[in-house]
Amino acid sequence: MLVLLTLVPFGVSVAFGESAYGVRFGIVIAGLALVAWRGMQQPAPQQIQTNEALVVVGLAFVITPLLMTVPLSASGLPYIDVLFESVSAITTTGLSTAGSVDDRAPIFHFTRAWMQWFGGLGIAALSVALLMGHHAAARRLSDPVDNENIATTARTQARQLLTVYGTMTVVGVIALWAVTGDAFVAVVHMLATVSTGGFSSFDASLAAMPPAAGWIVSVFALLGAVPLLLYYGALRRPRELFADREVHALAVMVVLLCGLLTLSLATFSSLPWADAVEQAVLSGVSAQTTTGFASMPVAQMDPLSHLLLIVGMLIGGGSGSTAGGIKLLRLLIFWRLLQHFLHRSAMPPHAVADAHLGGRRLEAADIERTMLVLGLFTATILVSWLIFVGQGFAALDALFEVVSAVSTVGLSSGISGPELAPTLKLLLCTDMLLGRLEILALLVLLYPRTWIGRRTP
Repeated sequence: MLVLLTLVPFGVSVAFGESAYGVRFGIVIAGLALVAWRGMQQPAPQQIQTNEALVVVGLAFVITPLLMTVPLSASGLPYIDVLFESVSAITTTGLSTAGSVDDRAPIFHFTRAWMQWFGGLGIAALSVALLMGHHAAARRLSDPVDNENIATTARTQARQLLTVYGTMTVVGVIALWAVTGDAFVAVVHMLATVSTGGFSSFDASLAAMPPAAGWIVSVFALLGAVPLLLYYGALRRPRELFADREVHALAVMVVLLCGLLTLSLATFSSLPWADAVEQAVLSGVSAQTTTGFASMPVAQMDPLSHLLLIVGMLIGGGSGSTAGGIKLLRLLIFWRLLQHFLHRSAMPPHAVADAHLGGRRLEAADIERTMLVLGLFTATILVSWLIFVGQGFAALDALFEVVSAVSTVGLSSGISGPELAPTLKLLLCTDMLLGRLEILALLVLLYPRTWIGRRTP
C-alpha cells in the first residue's frame, strides 16, 4: 500500500526535475516493494485480533515517517527536523521546525501535504480499502479500539469513504485554484485542508493568500471534520446528515468559539470589530477542526484567546472524520454521563436507569473507552506541559503548544522552531503520535507482552 502512495510524490519529483528527491523516493519504493513481495509469500490470516490490529496501525504510523525522512532529507534540514516534519505530516498535525518554508522546493511542500492527505484517513483506512477483504479485519484496522472511526467494516464502505474523500479534495482544489490562480498552491493547500492537516507552502499561511482562499479553506476544513460516511448516506437520506448529533455539536462549538473569540480579540487584542470577526472565524474553525492553518500569529493574540483556542483544539472534530482532538462523540458521551449522574441522584436507591445517547443505550464498553481515552489525553498533556514549563517556557504558551501537538492541530504559540531543543522536538513528536493513535495503539505497540504470542485459536 505504501509503495503505491510513495509513487505519487516520486512522480511529482520527476516532473519538477528534483533528482535528489527522486533518487531517495526510488530507494524507499524499492525497499518497500521488496518487503511487500516477501509479505505476499506468506498466507494471509483469516482474522485479525484486536491486539494485532492495534500493533499494525501503530507500526504504520511509526514506520512511515521514518521511511519518509529518506526523501525529505534532500531538503538539507538536520535529521531531527526532517523527522519532526515527517511525523507532523503523517499525523496531520502541521507543526513545523523547518523555519522559513517560502523558498523550499515544491516537492518538499507536496510531500508534506501528500503525507497529510493519506495520513488523514490513515494508513489504517486506506489499507483496509485496498488490501483487506475480511469483515472483522477491516473493522478492527479501521478503528481497532471502538466502532466510532470512519473507515470501514467492508470493502464497500471503504470505497464509499475514498469516493467522498477524493471528491471533496478535487472540488476543493478547483475552488481554491479559481481564487488563487495557482494550481500547485491549490493542490498543496487542499490536500492539507480536507485532511485537517494544515501544512502551508507559505510562512504566513492563510495570510499569504487572497481573503477568499481563507474562507474556502475554512469551509472544506469544516467538511473534513464531519464524519465522512455521513455524506455518502446523505445521498439517499439527506436528513441523516443534519440530524447527526456530532454535526449539531460541531456547529454549536464553532459558533460558540468564533463568537467568544470575536469578543476577546476585539476587547483584549484591540482589533477592529470587522478584523476581529474575520480572524475569529478563520482561527476558530482552524482550531475546532484541528486543521491548524493560521490567519494571524497566535503570539499576537491575548491570553483569553489562547485559552479559547486551547479548548477548541482539545475537543476537536467528529469521530469518523480526519480531525483530531478527543472527538465530539466522547464529549457528548461524557456530558450524557454527567446528566445521568445528576438524574440518578434524585431517583430512589433501587431504581434502574441506563444512560442513553441518540436513542442508544450506552454500553459499559463505550463508557470505559471514553473515560480511558479522556484520562490518557489529560495525563499526556499534563506530563508534556510540565516538562516544557520546567524548561523555562511560559505556562500558557507551553500548554498551547502541547495541546496543539496531542490534538494534532498545528497552530503554534511560537515554541516550535529550529531553535527548539532536540529533546523537546522528540517530545512533541511523541505527543503527535500519541494523539493521532489516540494513545492506546502506541501503548500496545510499546508493550509487547500484550501481543507477542497472544494469538487465540
